[in-house]
Amino acid sequence: MTDRHDGSRTIAGIARPRGRFPHVKVAGDLVFVSGTSSRRPDNTFAGVEVDELGTTDLDIRAQTRAVIENIERILGEVGASLPDVLQVTAYLTSMNDFGGFNEVYAEFFDEDGPTRTTVAVHQLPHPHLLIEMQVIARNPHPHATDQGQRT
Repeated sequence: MTDRHDGSRTIAGIARPRGRFPHVKVAGDLVFVSGTSSRRPDNTFAGVEVDELGTTDLDIRAQTRAVIENIERILGEVGASLPDVLQVTAYLTSMNDFGGFNEVYAEFFDEDGPTRTTVAVHQLPHPHLLIEMQVIARNPHPHATDQGQRT
């Protein structure tokens, strides 16, 4: 994990951001997680299968699960977890995937969980991506030092 003095962090062992921004930023009582996809550290994607003829099969359920698991890992690096999530913004490339997205989302969150906004977007940073999510969470340790240690 790379720490900066302002609470911004890039987490080792997950896909590096495709730009100059952190995975997560801790600011007092809040944790902000940048838009997160199903991309793995080796730049492959969960929920994507390509057969020997090049036919691509994209799975919104697998991608949604991987996105939420990636967010869970990022939150864990700053001492937070999914129950700390207050707000979710989900970006889908097609509202035809809304049902599958909702199905998997409900495995992790319910009506007592975070507020949520879901929007359709024209495209995401890679043609294999069906979904990206960003979250705002409660910082369970707001008095931690910049290095993420509890005081």
